[in-house]
Amino acid sequence: MRKMMLVGRSESGKTTLTQALRGENLHYHKTQYINYHDVIIDTPGEYAQTKGLGRALALYSYEADVIGLLMSATEPYSLYPPCVTASANREVIGIITKCDHENANIAQAENWLRLAGCETIFPISSYTGEGIDKLLEYLSHDTQKIPERI
Repeated sequence: MRKMMLVGRSESGKTTLTQALRGENLHYHKTQYINYHDVIIDTPGEYAQTKGLGRALALYSYEADVIGLLMSATEPYSLYPPCVTASANREVIGIITKCDHENANIAQAENWLRLAGCETIFPISSYTGEGIDKLLEYLSHDTQKIPERI
């Protein structure tokens, strides 16, 4: 399985998604530092929200095969600037969390992730399990292609 680093603002659902992907009971836990869980790297939201700490995300991304940009379906704005994925040297996917929330606006979150540069997007509910299997299946396949010989 490919290793994925989760990036997003505080309360976007990174740690809850980590628990759901690992089949754990869901409980609130504030991530204070970079946490390694088998093939998941869970990052604090402050790292994505603070310019100085954001540089650390670039360093930790070297340990991942895939970067998951999280966006809650309840977000009032996007944390990510347009085309931000172009600066990554890893595959970047979008993950829309809290899809089961009564105030969810999945279409808006998807538009913001596409504007950021995500081509592959997974709508997820860590509480109902919606989308978890599709994300796990995606991560279990090696999508890197061997270049053709010249």
